[in-house]
Amino acid sequence: MADVKSCGNLGQAATDLRDAAKQRTELVTRLSALKVDQLPDHAALTTALTKAWQASAAADEHYAAWADQVAANKKKSCKKGGARTTSETLEGNRASGTASAQKKRAAELWNGIAKTYDLTERQPTQL
Repeated sequence: MADVKSCGNLGQAATDLRDAAKQRTELVTRLSALKVDQLPDHAALTTALTKAWQASAAADEHYAAWADQVAANKKKSCKKGGARTTSETLEGNRASGTASAQKKRAAELWNGIAKTYDLTERQPTQL
């Protein structure tokens, strides 16, 4: 997203963001296939992770669309070395906020489980 903000390498930035969205969607698919029903709070954990990754994927897609918008009209969209904010930027920011909140919730739930079973704890940014 830094490339988009600075109006640089917009095509690659859009591609990278779409790839990240695809990876997050794949995580949701893989999570749904895992059998975690023996874990305490498994429903809340899987719900938080699913919402986090879905919101992250949505944010990445919005930011990719923003990169496309900027690239389509770089002269107008890039002023003083920075990309103008669009509705895609705002939607990306909203989805990113949702993702962060859900990752925080998932990390709290996971870390409680991790302590019980002597597993590695995770920070929200690691999810």
